[in-house]
Amino acid sequence: MRLSAVLSALRPALPLLLGLSLGCSLSLLRASWSHTAAEERCLAPGRPAPPARGAPPEAAEERLGPGHEDFRPRIVPYYRDPNKPYKKVLRTRYIQTELGFHERLFVAVLTSKATLNTLAVAVNKTVAHYFPRLLYFTGLRSAKVPHGMVLVAHGDERPIWLMYETMNYIHQHFGSDYDWFYIMQDDTYAQAEQVKALVTHLSINQDVYLGRAEEFIGGDEQARYCHGGFGYLLSRSLLLKLHPHLDSCRNEILSVRPDEWLGRCIIDFLGITCVSQLQGQHYHTYELVKNTEPEKEEEEEFQAALAVHPVSDMTLMYRLHKQFSRIQLDRVYQEIQDLQMQIRNLTALTPAGEAGVTWPVGINAPFLPKSRFEVISWDYFTEQHLFSCPDGSPKCELSGASKADVSEIIESAVEQLNRLYQPLLRFSKRQLLNGYRRFDPTRGMEYTLDLLLEAATQKGHSHVLAKRVSLVRPLSKVEIIPMPYVTEATRVQLVLPLTVQDLDFVANFLDMFAMNTLDTHDNALLTLLFIYHPYDAQRVGQVDVFAGVKAMVGELEKRYAEVKIPWISVKTEVPSQVKLMDVVSKKHPVDTLFFLASVWTEINMEFLNRCRMNTISNWQVFFPVHFQEFNPALVYRGEQTASSNTDFLRDGHFDRHSFAEACFYNSDYMTARTKLAADILDREEVLESMEVFDVFLHYSGLHLFRAVEPGLVQKYTLRSCNPRLSEELYHRCVLSNLEGLASRSHLAMALFEQEQANST
Repeated sequence: MRLSAVLSALRPALPLLLGLSLGCSLSLLRASWSHTAAEERCLAPGRPAPPARGAPPEAAEERLGPGHEDFRPRIVPYYRDPNKPYKKVLRTRYIQTELGFHERLFVAVLTSKATLNTLAVAVNKTVAHYFPRLLYFTGLRSAKVPHGMVLVAHGDERPIWLMYETMNYIHQHFGSDYDWFYIMQDDTYAQAEQVKALVTHLSINQDVYLGRAEEFIGGDEQARYCHGGFGYLLSRSLLLKLHPHLDSCRNEILSVRPDEWLGRCIIDFLGITCVSQLQGQHYHTYELVKNTEPEKEEEEEFQAALAVHPVSDMTLMYRLHKQFSRIQLDRVYQEIQDLQMQIRNLTALTPAGEAGVTWPVGINAPFLPKSRFEVISWDYFTEQHLFSCPDGSPKCELSGASKADVSEIIESAVEQLNRLYQPLLRFSKRQLLNGYRRFDPTRGMEYTLDLLLEAATQKGHSHVLAKRVSLVRPLSKVEIIPMPYVTEATRVQLVLPLTVQDLDFVANFLDMFAMNTLDTHDNALLTLLFIYHPYDAQRVGQVDVFAGVKAMVGELEKRYAEVKIPWISVKTEVPSQVKLMDVVSKKHPVDTLFFLASVWTEINMEFLNRCRMNTISNWQVFFPVHFQEFNPALVYRGEQTASSNTDFLRDGHFDRHSFAEACFYNSDYMTARTKLAADILDREEVLESMEVFDVFLHYSGLHLFRAVEPGLVQKYTLRSCNPRLSEELYHRCVLSNLEGLASRSHLAMALFEQEQANST
């Protein structure tokens, strides 16, 4: 009975189960037949069959042949010799360095004694900043380098020798760093953006010799060399293959022109001829005739040219750059209009319809705040004043970049109105009634202007009217600024100035220094700078005010036998930061990385690494804005302090009035200090009103990087402001003390509690 009951229950599902079983069986049979047929079709005549399933991988490797090693993934096992002591592996900070990525393009410009200060300077001012790396090569000995140019002098003005030395230099110093090498003369104008776009469309796996192909005089009709006047492009693979034959080319090939010599060398030893077209990319050139007017050139050949030659003088170079910049700008505007038209057409097909089109078309919609704390405020301005000042004052004079920004935006508004309403109306500005601007991080700077305009008709009638216009200065293309390479292995030399008022805080500083640097074996040293008052300096034989600090230093040196903490003693009434730094600078090598600290600073490894990374020799100095904790008596009022790492940022503020901490290289300081000495001559009293920040700001020409540093925390203390300092430094010290008391809410609560206590 049970069996019949089960069969009766499964009877409706039997056809489904049989169909599934039959379908799976047929699918497996068909898959095996298809696999066998595909293997037979893909097997070319004369090629061995693939290894059977389960065969060792060596069989497959033998079939690929010796030319496929670079494309086969392989695992490199880690092996450490047990007989050698363990050494920490210092890995590169950037992944592209570890993977061996190359930079894209290197540019070499050949110049001479007659054109170094004329055409070479014009090249440097017009197109040099578009290329990631550009060097000038000349045969002069001890040539004076114009400002802003990197010059390599070979010491021989013979053209062939200059080309030979240049190719050797490029291979030796840059052959392993770049994929493409563009060589041009200083009488050539090259469209930098077009050249960079060209190399992005070419494969780096081929030997490329690309330029304007020219025939040799009396030579083979099939062989071509690239004309040097129009520039030419070499691939890295070609340069590596050519380098072993350069000496032979120099001894065996006779030529007057360096471009012919190089072309003959490449043809004879590598069998590669110059081409003007490769991989679907054309190298367009244009040859200038005498008395050419670049502004009147409208030929397609001129507008499409990557290189123009010959350029006879600097003025012509600048005119060419202006004309090609105008052509490029017109192309960009036309592309923008085409894209806006496509966006309008496509938006009509979206669910939102034409209402979904943002203004301006193609720019992100304005930021929509989700709460009142995210609302972006508008800044009010007129043509003379700004009512939202950086220093917090309610009104300040409109000057500098802000004044230029307002003037440009008003001119642009009137120009756009005339473009819309001409020829019926012609507008001219009378006055800016109201101006508003705000920075929207999602789209750019937004403006709203109330303009008083005079509108004139074609018949000569005029009328004054007020009109409100809205404008947007959108964010342009984001670029990564090239920066010199720095590492975290640099030794940091801490400099700690100490006065008598700082003695109560030295013990905590030394404890934090020992715990965060000495215990962790961080590459950091400490130098103490004892600042004696003249009265204390006379009594140092009887009573040394810094005797306790010296005893603490001795204890540290006993605890850490390999550590030495030197100190320097200075006698002065006014501890000028610049004068103190002069003393320290003379006692250290020029490549020393200084961290000028204060006694309230809590040193940690995280900040020291940022000090190393943000300070670049001959490029950038770092002035961190430390985090200053508030007075705990006002903030907590007897309650327990915040214990979590995320809460402490609410109990203080970043002290923007303090410039006491700084990271910089000794060489950069010495260079800036030399310029300062030449400026002030014998007026040493000027140094008392300056800080190290002022020295770098006015006399270095370096980048001054100033940013908030949450890893640099200082405990609250009421600092003594020396009244003998300059008025600005004294006022800044007082402001730092006042703003470091507590936040407005804490101060208000303290006043409220005090009034409550007084009333009772």
